[in-house]
Amino acid sequence: MTLSSQTAINFCPTGMVPTKAMTPHVPISVSEIIEEVHQAYEIGITIAHLHARDEQGAPTHLKSVNQQIFEGIRKHCPDLIICASSSGRLVQDFESRSEVIELQPDMCSLTLSSLNFMHSASVNSPDIIKQLLDKMNQYHVVPELECFDLGMINYGNYLIEKGVIKGLKYWNLLFGNIAGMQADLNTVSTALNQIKQDENTYISLAGLGNNQFKTNQIAVLNNFGVRIGLEDNIWFDEKRSKLATNMDLLKRIHSIMEINEKQLFSSSQFRQTYFN
Repeated sequence: MTLSSQTAINFCPTGMVPTKAMTPHVPISVSEIIEEVHQAYEIGITIAHLHARDEQGAPTHLKSVNQQIFEGIRKHCPDLIICASSSGRLVQDFESRSEVIELQPDMCSLTLSSLNFMHSASVNSPDIIKQLLDKMNQYHVVPELECFDLGMINYGNYLIEKGVIKGLKYWNLLFGNIAGMQADLNTVSTALNQIKQDENTYISLAGLGNNQFKTNQIAVLNNFGVRIGLEDNIWFDEKRSKLATNMDLLKRIHSIMEINEKQLFSSSQFRQTYFN
């Protein structure tokens, strides 16, 4: 269960959407991503949720690029929990989506159904979800259970009951997508009440766009983990007058935690609690 005095910070610096044209602050190259994660690690994070980009700045699933990123981060941040992406937003075939699992990151994202974004779809068939889970289990990688609507939570509960998902159940609930759960208190409460929890459950909340800051506050106040970074939101304020940096967003979270007397759930503590 989530510890009341500690907050896990899931740092998402890049994602698949932000470009340098949208914001000069998004890290794109291997070296930029490594340096950004290293800076965040020095400030204080628990998990780094990573998306690789190719030399043109486009999202890539390639194992070779991810390997460079992982090795660089592990060199500078040896105990940091690394979460890879197996997104079905741009590629749908199992081979492409799953090759990063062979690098044995600590965790790997697993979206629990197909969904629409504003201008694209993420396709996640039951067969692909099961294949990804089987490969994660084979390589001892913990699935990050990404849920954008209540049906995904129900499917996650089903997979847990069937014994396909074992050990740590890390739920990442995302609010504010146009075709998903919205970031109001009633919806957040309903989503949380749907999750069947045990001693190996940890829940983190994410808000997309203008919903990021208020969702962060809800999470800290109610003893859940937070997800932060330019992947979900490139603006510092609701009026969208100031482009954020990853460090701006991260330092603001630490300020909220300090006001509410919450301590960082460090990577080493998180590992000891849930990975051993």
